[in-house]
Amino acid sequence: MSEDIPYGPEQKPWKDTVSPLAFDKSDTLLITPPSQDPAYIYGFSESERGITASYYQIPSLGLSADQSRSAQDQTYKIIDTQTKNHLGYQCTFGNNYSVCSRYLSTLLNNIGDPYVPGNYTINTKWMERNVLDYYASLWNAKWPHDEHDPQTYWGYVSTMGSSEGNLYGIWNARDYLQGKFMLTDVTKKVPNTMYVQIRYPPGSENAFSPVGFYSEDAHYSLVKSMAVLEIKTFYQLGTELYPDDCPLGGEWPTEVPSEGGDAGPGSVDIDKLCKLVEFFVAKGHPPLIIFNYGTTFKGAYDDVKRAGETLLPMLKSYGMDERWIKVFDPNKPDQPKRVKRNGYWIHVDGALGATYVPYMQMAFNKGRTNIQPPPMFDFRLPFVSSICASGHKWPGAPWPLGIFMTKTGLQLLPPTTPDYIGSPDTTFAGSRNGLSALLWWTYISESNYESQVEKVIGCLLLVKYAYDELIKVQEEIGKDIWIKYTPLTLSLRFMQPSADLVYKYTLSIEKLYYGNDLRSYIHMYVMGGTTKETIDSLMQDLRKPDAFPPQHVAKRAPRLRHWEYVIKITPAVLGRSLLPKTWW
Repeated sequence: MSEDIPYGPEQKPWKDTVSPLAFDKSDTLLITPPSQDPAYIYGFSESERGITASYYQIPSLGLSADQSRSAQDQTYKIIDTQTKNHLGYQCTFGNNYSVCSRYLSTLLNNIGDPYVPGNYTINTKWMERNVLDYYASLWNAKWPHDEHDPQTYWGYVSTMGSSEGNLYGIWNARDYLQGKFMLTDVTKKVPNTMYVQIRYPPGSENAFSPVGFYSEDAHYSLVKSMAVLEIKTFYQLGTELYPDDCPLGGEWPTEVPSEGGDAGPGSVDIDKLCKLVEFFVAKGHPPLIIFNYGTTFKGAYDDVKRAGETLLPMLKSYGMDERWIKVFDPNKPDQPKRVKRNGYWIHVDGALGATYVPYMQMAFNKGRTNIQPPPMFDFRLPFVSSICASGHKWPGAPWPLGIFMTKTGLQLLPPTTPDYIGSPDTTFAGSRNGLSALLWWTYISESNYESQVEKVIGCLLLVKYAYDELIKVQEEIGKDIWIKYTPLTLSLRFMQPSADLVYKYTLSIEKLYYGNDLRSYIHMYVMGGTTKETIDSLMQDLRKPDAFPPQHVAKRAPRLRHWEYVIKITPAVLGRSLLPKTWW
């Protein structure tokens, strides 16, 4: 019987761990027993990590203080070991936030707009505003935020990382390019704020149907964001409406190609991007373009400046640089409102690079390094509409957090202004973690540009050291381990080693084509907190005979056609319009 399954730290039958409160007056259980042994179901992967599954099972009678402490101690040991060996992801460890521990028993909730205090007074919005001002200055935005000045910035500290920043930026872009407008219906007893959709003049439907563009090296969250917001990408529209007309020749690529493909450095191919964008702009679609500033696997930087300067004349030639649109006002139905908007949106996913590259520029300008920094990406470029970044990557935090920033004149007002919170609901999440702003403020208030420049220089020197050591390993073991480095990045990639080493150093794996060979790579990142000792430990492990087991290198498979890529995604998720008619 399932009620006899061993459960909890003492592995008693589950029925013997149940609180009397879980039975009704007739001794019938009010809760369900386990259908299978959780230790068996979860145990294989957990035992590999040194986790004793039963320590963490929580009977309804609870755990004793000693049992809870044993589980906590085991967790700390595992996390501490993995943190010291970590090399595989864009995370910064080692910052001391102990001064913030006194807030852990308090709910700090920055609900609502950062610039409106709101009714929930236990927040850190005044700290959040200063964090945002710091990055507005670093990213050359006009600051401080002023709701009456459309050229000033607006932004917020997100509870997630750049996945939320990307989602919010794409949402803002979609509604901006679709001609939506915020108006207050004064005919109601209580004024009701609502979205108003533009009325399409006959034959101009494409003018308010944005098309998404992002590179093959972009973060995976963009695919999800586009699907959730029902924005069609150039690939979806191209395969659906123009299957034989790809301006690059052949079949439509699923994403904008990167320079050199999988074997290249990871930055977007600007020439191919421009051809793809122009194809849809010529048909009246406004483009929603997302650039990367520190790609996920290769750490590459798109040349946002050159791309924008190449795209803008083309957009202008089609009247898509600026355009007037008419918005219907229910309060004045005979007087449509005319507003002027850009016919494009350029969002920069600066998850990794946006928070440290400015210090690279400072170091180079002062002769502290001879490494030329990547091209500019920020609000000095008038065509940049929004930027996001992840704070847990740089400067580092104990949980994910991020920043989204745009210009006040591009910001859409919220769908509601609830009396309950006393603040406009301008952010993506309702409740937002006030501890994130507190931690971020603590770090930058105790740092300065000098310390950040030194930190960046240290990382650049260390990644050069790691590259040189990898070359030595390759020469000593007499095996080509496919070492790759994209200049100016903090990332190295090479052949996937054994599973034990992948786990020990928390290495990230990705399969990439090199020619017609599908190879399995890992990457390592040298971030703030990475030590020479950890790199040396990895190099010693890579020298061992079993470090690189034989890898099956697959050949390039025939390209799947069109919607075979999403065969596992249901019509309920994507909607009928995105799927072949044979699936309806």
